[in-house]
Amino acid sequence: MDLYGYFRSSASYRVRIGLNLKGLSYNYLPVNLLKGDQHGEHYRSLNPQGLLPTLNDGDTSLTQSMAILEWLEETHPEPALLPKDTEARAHIRALAQSIASDIQPLQNLRVLKYLVSEFKITEEQKIQWIQHWIHLGFTALEQQLKFAPFAAGDTPGLFECCLLPQVYNAERFGMDMNQYPKIQKIAEACNELPAFIEAHPERQPDSTV
Repeated sequence: MDLYGYFRSSASYRVRIGLNLKGLSYNYLPVNLLKGDQHGEHYRSLNPQGLLPTLNDGDTSLTQSMAILEWLEETHPEPALLPKDTEARAHIRALAQSIASDIQPLQNLRVLKYLVSEFKITEEQKIQWIQHWIHLGFTALEQQLKFAPFAAGDTPGLFECCLLPQVYNAERFGMDMNQYPKIQKIAEACNELPAFIEAHPERQPDSTV
């Protein structure tokens, strides 16, 4: 499998975690968002949206991180990213989507660039924007989580694939994670596991940190 990604892309990060949790090997192919590689002809031929990540497996080419994670779950069911109980599965999907659909997109690079270029917001205002949406989302998540030590029980899965990249962003933009003790405990437990350690942005070959 080939994974096109960028070291700080939250969507790429969550797919790296999912691949690692499944024990699947892959070739990592960097696409530099800051240099505009995502707009190049070659990458646009793979992903017309010009977004990350893209996963290629033989003749199969997939985009959108949540769709990729669901595909991994269906094609490589063990170890599972979702619990077996249907209600529990829906709950975990809702928690994951609260990050992937509601929190993270508002910090997407193209959104931030638009705010700066069209509305002339300052760097301070940009940080306030990011922190506001993270805080709103994390506050709601705190009320929904039952620490055990992971969202679905004894093993990490789909939710943690989404959570850790968002925690990384929160810390990067100066958030006080002590405000969110359940999230912090889950993140700490994940960061002890090889699947998460190896997926960390600063361990990727294209990292500039």
